[in-house]
Amino acid sequence: MKYLLVLAVVVIAFHIWRNNRLADRAEAQRKAAPPRGKPAVPAIMVACPQCGTHLPQTEAVPGRQGHYCSDEHRRLREG
Repeated sequence: MKYLLVLAVVVIAFHIWRNNRLADRAEAQRKAAPPRGKPAVPAIMVACPQCGTHLPQTEAVPGRQGHYCSDEHRRLREG
């Protein structure tokens, strides 16, 4: 009878420990989840006329014939 009582206490303790661990894991996932709000606006992509590389328009070098990936390609293409 004594062993049955010890076994019951161990099983209950294990069950409580496991539930707390799962709750901690779920809370950590909720904290790590990105905040819900407006989705980010996609960047406008442009191709370099010299080499064809695609890059965001904000990072491109503007020229007379379009957007370039570098100042060197702009100089080569536009003279």
